[in-house]
Amino acid sequence: MKIALLGYGKMGKAIEKVALDKGHEIEIKIDIPQDEIDFKEADVAIDFSMPNAAFDNIQKALKNNIPIISGTTGWLDQYEKAVKLCRNYKGSFLYASNFSLGVNLFFELNTYLADLMKSFAYTPSLAETHHTEKLDAPSGTAISLAEQILSNSKIKGWSLDAKSKNDLSITAKREEDVAGIHRVIYTSDVDEIEIKHTAKSRMGFAQGAILAAEYIVDKKGVFTMKDVLGLA
Repeated sequence: MKIALLGYGKMGKAIEKVALDKGHEIEIKIDIPQDEIDFKEADVAIDFSMPNAAFDNIQKALKNNIPIISGTTGWLDQYEKAVKLCRNYKGSFLYASNFSLGVNLFFELNTYLADLMKSFAYTPSLAETHHTEKLDAPSGTAISLAEQILSNSKIKGWSLDAKSKNDLSITAKREEDVAGIHRVIYTSDVDEIEIKHTAKSRMGFAQGAILAAEYIVDKKGVFTMKDVLGLA
């Protein structure tokens, strides 16, 4: 599989290592936005760029009939436009707020727990911690967790450090050298229940990204990690 890496920061370099270890080739490495990208030698594109470049990268890949997966967060106000483009071009597109296999299993656990807890007097909240280079807050993963909880509760929205009981509170911290920690907490007057995922390094995200690229390279449509892991 010949890969176009759109975004060559720390995640891009981790993806490159996993790809090469698995016998794939890196045909294109782009670190800063470009007006034109020559995809002719690529089989699939992997986008871990910046929020202001992600949609443009997705659009360029789809117009060139290149399957693309994106792990960039902070651009999701344009997600539906990307889905529409994919369908118009009969292309292949997969977005995930987190490609870690462990996090995607954590998503399933979070959804199950939210459904279980909705009939009891517990208040849910979220806390996430990432490295200081992460630009968006809360993380895309925290937003995914929040949406799963909201779909299984009477709470209608979320906000950072929410003061209102009508909002799900998310706390976001930035510290040196933290790959990613996500906690889901349910609190009552008498006790507290917590589930937690801790990423030890970026390699788990990189492995999942390569797995997703291998999955979509010969398919058409809009996919998620549920499809990749057989959880859909």
